Amino acid sequence: MKPFILMLFMLLVTTVSPLQTHADKMPCTISLEPVNKSLKNTKGSALIYNVQLGSPPSFPRTNISILGVHLPNPSSYGQYDSYEGYATIPNEISWRFRMYPTPEEDGPTWAGRIDLITADMRNIKVQIRLSNAKLEKLGPPVLQGKINICK
Repeated sequence: MKPFILMLFMLLVTTVSPLQTHADKMPCTISLEPVNKSLKNTKGSALIYNVQLGSPPSFPRTNISILGVHLPNPSSYGQYDSYEGYATIPNEISWRFRMYPTPEEDGPTWAGRIDLITADMRNIKVQIRLSNAKLEKLGPPVLQGKINICK
């Protein structure tokens, strides 16, 4: 009787409980947290999903859209005048794109996106980094997050 109950239990466990794949399904979202922990109100998010652009639609690509709120004025860090979105698959490829401010009462919300990605979305690190737009110089990250697999 005990082997029967054990077999029944094992059958239920393997068929009823879902399998964990350790992969997020598209669309994926990443919470971006401040590098400097004293920036308590500074937060961000990144959305990763597939897009087909144009008419007729092109082959599928991946979009990364980034939003940052309560970011410090870039000039408070030195000779920076804006923010850029930065995404990388370490030791493989990286993308950077300009972020634009929206006028709001307590400072702007910064947002930007890129639609041209064709790489597999594995071990992606996403950041909002300081930028000097005139010199095209990328500065250090203010917010960052990571996701292992997004498919």
